[in-house]
Amino acid sequence: MFKLPSISLYIHIPWCLKKCGYCDFYSYVSKDSIPEKKYIEHLLKDFEKDLHLINDRKISTIFIGGGTPSLLQSNSIKKLIHGIKIRNMISKNAEISIEANPKTLEYQRFMHYKDAGVNRFSLGVQTFNSNLLKKIERTYTSKEVISAVIESKKVNDNLNLDLIYGLPDQSLEDALLDLQYAIKYNPSHISWYQLTIEPNTSFYAKKIKLPHENIIFNMLIEGDKLLEKSGYKKYEISSYSKLNYQCQHNLNYWNFGDYIGIGCGAHGKITQKNGKIIRTIKNKNINDFLSGNYLNSIFTVSKRDKIFEYFMNVFRLYQPVYKKHFREQTNLNESLIKKNIQIAIQEGFLINELDFWHTTKKGKNFLNLLLEIFLN
Repeated sequence: MFKLPSISLYIHIPWCLKKCGYCDFYSYVSKDSIPEKKYIEHLLKDFEKDLHLINDRKISTIFIGGGTPSLLQSNSIKKLIHGIKIRNMISKNAEISIEANPKTLEYQRFMHYKDAGVNRFSLGVQTFNSNLLKKIERTYTSKEVISAVIESKKVNDNLNLDLIYGLPDQSLEDALLDLQYAIKYNPSHISWYQLTIEPNTSFYAKKIKLPHENIIFNMLIEGDKLLEKSGYKKYEISSYSKLNYQCQHNLNYWNFGDYIGIGCGAHGKITQKNGKIIRTIKNKNINDFLSGNYLNSIFTVSKRDKIFEYFMNVFRLYQPVYKKHFREQTNLNESLIKKNIQIAIQEGFLINELDFWHTTKKGKNFLNLLLEIFLN
């Protein structure tokens, strides 16, 4: 019998202090005061309009992202979380995360977030090197980063630090030093991403030069070794955690779970009782959104796209892909992908077992080539 997957909630806060040159996320630069009271009211109305799609499922995780959610006042975050809770049954032990910019934080704000129900902080550190912070156009210094990390640790042990490697003019030693700094403060989770320059960014227009690919590859290899040696287990392509501290919200994404997306430009994926998957995209225009025009588009995912999207997510994880899980999450039979699986095995990307498929080291290193097989 088909079973609806677990469902999460993503809340997008679109304002930032400054648009970073490498960032392609949807955001507004905050030049004037933010209409946060009005925005919170409309976020909750947006949430209400989506509730009929989820078939009485409890929200298992909440992630407040952006943009820079920590630009909002603590009372706004408290009102937002309370508003969600009174409109829907939240799982008792739900993970509630908030992204934060070190420039906008102090001890009291962390305390208020915790009082509001936030139980996981995610700091956008990117690098501890002040010179590199300037080059990637961040608005804070290394000193402010360290202060934010220390203050957050006083309030909550469940802390993620976002770091990026492969920055302009970054050496292997620089990258490893960033990791050493992060490990020193003992966060429960470290997200370590390779910088990629997307076409719709100012870095792309400026043709910013990145380190040689051999240097970047060595950053990955040596960084993996350092993190593993320091007690961090790699459970996803760019995610490392202490025991039992994996990000549950992102795990739901990568296991092809469902999520409501509310706020300007937010995306949602919601499975229906008949097995069809609906995707929602919210209005990017802040003025339209604040006028009550929330939904930009809603559509049903095709069978072909459903298959590709499933593998695009689950192949990121360092765990077997169970055939039963494929059937449960897609409401499709694996016979539909028999030829694709055979090609992936022949290419050395996959190993086929009785109950699951396992991605080889080659498959992880050439993930894009593996995924291309499932586009057809």
